[in-house]
Amino acid sequence: MGEEKYRKDVEKLFEKSPVVNYNSIERIIKNKKKSSKYAKKLIHYLLLKNKIKRLSKGYYTIMNEISLVVFAFEPSYLGLQDALSFHNLWEQETVPIIITTRKARPGIRKVLNHNTVVRRINKKYFFGFEYKKQGDFYFPVSDIEKTFIDMVYFNEHLDNEVIKEFNKRMNKKKLNSYLKKYPKKFRFKVLNYLK
Repeated sequence: MGEEKYRKDVEKLFEKSPVVNYNSIERIIKNKKKSSKYAKKLIHYLLLKNKIKRLSKGYYTIMNEISLVVFAFEPSYLGLQDALSFHNLWEQETVPIIITTRKARPGIRKVLNHNTVVRRINKKYFFGFEYKKQGDFYFPVSDIEKTFIDMVYFNEHLDNEVIKEFNKRMNKKKLNSYLKKYPKKFRFKVLNYLK
């Protein structure tokens, strides 16, 4: 009876929140003596029954939205080519690209049977993002100026068309205030693209 109640409570949690972490599930299961064992058992059961999906270690969802994985790497935001798509700076489809300050393994990983990319950034460069609506959710996405800086920072290819779009849509004042946080050599590198 108790276990059934826990399961219902945990399922309710997933109805309220698009992303649920392991600690939240463990907190619902109050009897501490068996909480971690039972929480693991319950998660395993829910995964097996396809009632929940794993986003990343300790993070789960009932949704079919791959970009939700960004919340499994907080502090984080969606950036680079993914942000270009969010801002309609190019037409290409892209995979979620998560920029995080966490000590997560960088590179490609499979999430909900799709590829996603994790890139790490220094804490002092973690800024310049806003929440943008996509479908039913609001995601943290680098703004246009920070997307441009990150493209250069991560040595991503910038073709002339994309640079032209950036030039049209960027707030130069904002760009310059962001660049003050970076070394002089890097600032010149970024500004050189805009000549």
